[in-house]
Amino acid sequence: MKNNPQSLNQNSISISEVNIELIKPNEGIVAFASIVINDSIYLGGIAIHKKLHTSGYRITYPSKGKFNVFYPINKSTGLAIEEAILTKFNQLIILVEF
Repeated sequence: MKNNPQSLNQNSISISEVNIELIKPNEGIVAFASIVINDSIYLGGIAIHKKLHTSGYRITYPSKGKFNVFYPINKSTGLAIEEAILTKFNQLIILVEF
């Protein structure tokens, strides 16, 4: 049995300090992002890719060989992270284009 003294409510996720680092496009990667979750954990090295067959962008999480370094374990958290990162990214590229 897992020792789980305090479970975090899924709806209480707070994503802050969203930072985007634009790079010269390389194999579809156009930027890297970092975020802070619940003012408690920093996650960096999240890649932003241009989608291959449609317009828009997607994110991927860091991996080491065939192992994932970290990733969301439920859909709502993954969508919240993706929305926070891509919203900030889209704001940034609008500024860069002008």
